[in-house]
Amino acid sequence: MSSSAGRDEPFSGDVDDVKEKLKDLREPTIRRLRTLDLRQELTTEHVRLVSSCLGVQERTVWRWLKRARDTGKCNAVERPRFQITDDLRIKLASWRGNVSAVHRELEKEAQNGGPPPPSLPTLLRAIRRDLTRGDRAALKNGERAARAHDVFLRRPSTHRNAAWEVDHVEVPVEVEIDGKLRKPWVTWFVDVGTCAICGLAVSASYPNRESILVALRSAILSDTSDVPIGGLPAMVRVDRGKDFLSRTVQEVLGRFAVAVQDLPGYQPHLKGAVETLNGAAERMLFADLPRYTHGQRLLNGKLVDSDQPALPFTSFVTILLEWVQWWNTEHRLSGTGKTPAESWQEDLTPIDWVPAEDLRMFTLEEDGRIRKITTKGIQKGRGRFYTAAWMTGRAGDSVKVRYMPHHDDQIEVFDARTGRYLGSAELSDKASPAEIEEMKQARARRSQQLRADLKAAEKQRRERYAAVSNAQQPERLGSVTEAEAQAETGSLDDDEMARIATKRPLTTDGLPSTWVLPGTAKRRRQQNKHGGQ
Repeated sequence: MSSSAGRDEPFSGDVDDVKEKLKDLREPTIRRLRTLDLRQELTTEHVRLVSSCLGVQERTVWRWLKRARDTGKCNAVERPRFQITDDLRIKLASWRGNVSAVHRELEKEAQNGGPPPPSLPTLLRAIRRDLTRGDRAALKNGERAARAHDVFLRRPSTHRNAAWEVDHVEVPVEVEIDGKLRKPWVTWFVDVGTCAICGLAVSASYPNRESILVALRSAILSDTSDVPIGGLPAMVRVDRGKDFLSRTVQEVLGRFAVAVQDLPGYQPHLKGAVETLNGAAERMLFADLPRYTHGQRLLNGKLVDSDQPALPFTSFVTILLEWVQWWNTEHRLSGTGKTPAESWQEDLTPIDWVPAEDLRMFTLEEDGRIRKITTKGIQKGRGRFYTAAWMTGRAGDSVKVRYMPHHDDQIEVFDARTGRYLGSAELSDKASPAEIEEMKQARARRSQQLRADLKAAEKQRRERYAAVSNAQQPERLGSVTEAEAQAETGSLDDDEMARIATKRPLTTDGLPSTWVLPGTAKRRRQQNKHGGQ
């Protein structure tokens, strides 16, 4: 760590900027004046013109020129200055970017024999000069904060359906679902070339493979807009999501020769189209809905509209679909000045459409098992049989089934040998809504009781300590007194001890006569004593 030379100047960004500007401009300017001087063409007017443009005195320019004549160097003199070292970077990170705390630590090290510390203004100037804004933000708030100061490349413009981006987003709005407040999830596909929303799916709970397949079917068939936006893309970009990279989704896209690009995690700039859509949806739509969870809060932490009635799930889906229609057909993007639908229609790239029936079969999941049609139907799972009218006379046929994930009420059946589609089948013994609700309530009661038992066990296991106001060992709360310990250990009376002891007495039958048994020597002494008397 080098020391600061000369008098410390007040910390000022303007002063530093002027000095850095003069340092950059000084060398080429003095080199030009030195050339004129060597040709004996240098005049006072040249020096006066340079000084006015650089904002310095004429004598300063003459001093720079004299140094160039004497030493042949036209650059500025590099003075020793205080610089930020790796040790200081670690200190800044340890103190969460608190420069004053770092300066106090340097002063304490100097008192213990360390190097003399710089002044606080010098330390501030060095940090501003040697560390970028991103470095300072990262040392203060972590790596994620540094990204606000990074510069990212833009992907080149592409045609429609060249690439889609897909993402799950949790809607920051509480919606009424089955009498409870939940935050729904939206899965949508966005065309990178036009920023058009091709398709989406809304889930009442955390999304899964089913949500992706429903959204993909909607995107390819163009179900969300009056303008025919959809078809098959050449590529789909995902960000390492388990659902997006599942075998089912890979097979569905692979059957249509659609490549899946797996992007690295925590790199939102690599899928900027869908991330931009996520932010726009929150600002333009979600922020205006009741029970918006990112809204203003009171001093007690509650939302300002915490008592506002929530939207029903169906109403929320209707509002979202209307907004998607507005985004595609009416909203004009700042980059192009056109709506996504206009950009889509002006693009003459051919669209590969897929018949709805073909897509319906492709976007189903298959477990690969061969089943037989029995007199009860097709069994899938324990006690779950599926029947249909077309199964009449087919008992004994080998079939394969395909189904939508998490939709157990209906399956699609195919011939196991030829792969020919036979028809759909429904669950034969489907429980009534009242029975399903009763089962859910029973599960909830059991889960609630289990959570209460686990919390009570953890509460008993947890050790608590009394708070202290000075440096001393904390005292464990809930200490047991000596009397309590004796009462606890003495609670086992003789009857209880006899109960838990072994009930079979120890006998000496069958033992060798040479063995010395417990109490044998004592009994012999007593027998000898009585015999002697």
